[in-house]
Amino acid sequence: MKDFLPFHRSDVGDEEVAEVVDVLRSGWLTTGPKVREFEREFAAMVEAEHAVAVNSCTAALHLALEAAGIREGDEVLVPTMTFAATAEVVTYFKAKPVLIDCVPDTLNLDPDLIEAAITKRTKAIIPVHFAGHPCDLKSVRSIAQVHGLRVIEDAAHALPARYHGKMIGGISDATCFSFYATKNITTGEGGMITTNNGEWAARMRMMSLHGLSRDAWNRYSAQGSWYYEILSPGFKYNLTDIAAALGLAQLKKCERFWKGREQYAALYQEGFQSVPEIICPTSAPHVQHAWHLYVIQLNLELLRVGRDEFIRQLQEAGVGCSVHFIPLHLHPYHRDMGGYRPEDLPVSSKAFKRIVSLPLYSKMSEGEINRVVDTVRDLVGRNRR
Repeated sequence: MKDFLPFHRSDVGDEEVAEVVDVLRSGWLTTGPKVREFEREFAAMVEAEHAVAVNSCTAALHLALEAAGIREGDEVLVPTMTFAATAEVVTYFKAKPVLIDCVPDTLNLDPDLIEAAITKRTKAIIPVHFAGHPCDLKSVRSIAQVHGLRVIEDAAHALPARYHGKMIGGISDATCFSFYATKNITTGEGGMITTNNGEWAARMRMMSLHGLSRDAWNRYSAQGSWYYEILSPGFKYNLTDIAAALGLAQLKKCERFWKGREQYAALYQEGFQSVPEIICPTSAPHVQHAWHLYVIQLNLELLRVGRDEFIRQLQEAGVGCSVHFIPLHLHPYHRDMGGYRPEDLPVSSKAFKRIVSLPLYSKMSEGEINRVVDTVRDLVGRNRR
């Protein structure tokens, strides 16, 4: 058998090594000048006025909700087709995540279901750009404006993505990005919050480091002071200069990484277009898809095996894959706390049984993409009804 093709390989080169070495030699390892540089460069790239670097997208979402004033007893609308963190952060406030079903093509939240989910307790909505395809922000923001809701985008998959020509990152009240190891650019672990609200940016920056007064981060530098004040009980969410150095090098390659993903996604589309058993992801004409994930849906009516067996065979053939995601309402916690049944969110429940995420990353080769296509087509042929 050929060598196993992993689901992901990080694309890190000599430039990242050099940036990190420079930080190590500088003597300043934690939050400092490199973090501030990374924030400035990132804000400029996504066309936002402010950026606050943190140690995860989960931290970013938590800080954004705190800045939005979420309190105990509030409700926040969250798509069920997302990772644990999107709803988890809502519970940090003893608030309630209210789950919304997805549309069948992009698997983004269905804006037609938002109005019915709003109550007098609803304070915010967290749209998720699933797989890197921007959701219907126009509809989401229009409904939010009517009902006085804050919009905090979960853009963990959406760098670099555009919606009607605008970069994801400078549109809503706040936007949260992830730099986890598998993301389109990485700092190992890390995240960023962007906003055009200066007060929110100052609040999130302060709360990211124990709620200390704003000059506390550089109190050990020549320009700093030993004196600081605790303005509010905050968190330990700051990013390090070591991680920011990685991010700066990756940011320079972001466009190249994305073009590679786009090219490989197009090869997948071409390779599966004549295979009715495979439903390919779509990309609307008004968006720039970030192509963080390439998620196919199996047309199970045409196959003799289910999704789990298909994945087993794919991995046995030497191709790594994954599932994004197990919808939140199918997990024991949300099922029990929210009283959800699979039929309550039928589109995502059905999609979950069909979705498979295929390898898609900048360090792949065209030959590896063709190998995945050939393997999938072969499995379809062997399992066709």
